[in-house]
Amino acid sequence: MVLDLVLTVVVLGVHSLVAAVMTRFFRIRLSTDWGTVIYVVFFVPVVLFVLTQVFTGVLGIGPNLGDAATVLAVMVGLPLAVGVTVDVLYMRPPEEYNLPEPQ
Repeated sequence: MVLDLVLTVVVLGVHSLVAAVMTRFFRIRLSTDWGTVIYVVFFVPVVLFVLTQVFTGVLGIGPNLGDAATVLAVMVGLPLAVGVTVDVLYMRPPEEYNLPEPQ
């Protein structure tokens, strides 16, 4: 019981980290704001869903959350919201980074 809770928190932390890093990557590499929004809204949840399948299916980590909607909300929606929030509110804007010009 306690181990399942701890492992679920670890999985949620990993998912939030992945969402924050992917959001940062898209914000730095894409030249438009809408491109970043599109990729974050459509691509990051797919990656989080695949990670959820790996962690909860293959590795068997985490408790039984009930139905599919709850699993998607807790394992995809919550980390996506936390990751994007951390990147947007607590990281420097991408405009402050100096990237080399593409060749």
